[in-house]
Parts: sequence; structure tokens; C-alpha cells
Amino acid sequence: MSASLPYVLILYYSRHGATRAMAERLAAGVESVRGIEARLRSVPPVSPTCEAVDPEIPAEGAIYASLDDLRHCAGLAIGSPTRFGNMAAPLKHFLDGTSELWLGGALIDKPATAFTSTSSLHGGQESTLLTMLVPLLHHGMLYAGLPYSETELMETTSGGTPYGASHLAGKRSDRPLDERERHLAHAQGRRLARIALALSAMPREEC
Repeated sequence: MSASLPYVLILYYSRHGATRAMAERLAAGVESVRGIEARLRSVPPVSPTCEAVDPEIPAEGAIYASLDDLRHCAGLAIGSPTRFGNMAAPLKHFLDGTSELWLGGALIDKPATAFTSTSSLHGGQESTLLTMLVPLLHHGMLYAGLPYSETELMETTSGGTPYGASHLAGKRSDRPLDERERHLAHAQGRRLARIALALSAMPREEC
């Protein structure tokens, strides 16, 4: 990764691998745009106990995110499996710890988007995406979903919403992304990258 290029942070939590696969498709979409890069980061699981039980570096997947990853990004995509129509606790826990970025206005006027994966077709894809955008709006970010110029939104029989890419993982969470889901995740990453580049070229007001 070049130190001089702006980057889109793709921040996700994935338990069985479906959300991670989506994150990788978004990253491919970002990197299809010249002049910007994708930075994949994950968040650790949370525990009901007060003790830290996980290593600082995960055994597989993207390394864990830091606040600086978020602070310096040109754009942000957050991804999570659904938990009762909302984002999973590990991603919520990480976002709850971003108060210092909120106080400093670090994310104001940066573009953001969200993506999710569910076990069942009506398992909360849209409500999860809508609730995921709430903390982004509190940070002053500009939300970018998927426009209907992506015709796969009209054709999909699995995942795909105007609020962001989604995936139907199946009851065993082992269904791979289908062609339309892959296309929409790639398109979402590409759109976010183009918006991030355009906005990063504009002078930013100090808070």
C-alpha cells in the first residue's frame, strides 16, 4: 500500500466468512478506481467477561482496526452480519469507542456506506443497514448507498438493497456470494471510492 494515496477503510466483523467475502469484493471495487486504495480491517469479538481473551493479531483475515485507520481514511465502509435486525456487538463495540473522533470532527463530510449478510432472506438485511448508518450520520459522514442504475437491484432474488450490498448466506452460513451479490458489492466499493476521491480533493473546513 502506498503511503501517499488516499484509502477507503473497509471495516468489518465476520464470524463465518460471508461478511469477510463481501468486504473483499468491496475492496476490489475500490481498487478498480485509479488513485485510491482499499484498507481492510476487522474488529475482535467481544466477551461477556472483563478479561481480554483474544490475541492482538487475529489468526486469519484482516488485522484489527485502530482509531487512526478510521481517522485518516478518505471513505468508510462498515460490514456486519445481522443480529436480530441490527449490527453484531463487536462492530457496535468498536464504533462506541470512537468518541474522540466525534469530538474532533475527524469524519465530517467523508463518504460512508454499509453492507451485511443474513442467514435468511427476510432476516433483517434492510433494518441492519439502516441502523448501521445511524452512528455514521452522528459522525457527520455522507451516506452513499446503491443506486438503481445498478440493474441487479431489480433482478436479485437473494441479497442486494439500495441501502447497501447484502448477502443471503443460508441457514448454515455456507452459501457463497452469487453473481449479482458479487457485482453489487464491487459496484458499491467502486462508487464509494469515486465519491471519496472527489471529496478528498475539496478543501475541508476546520471544526
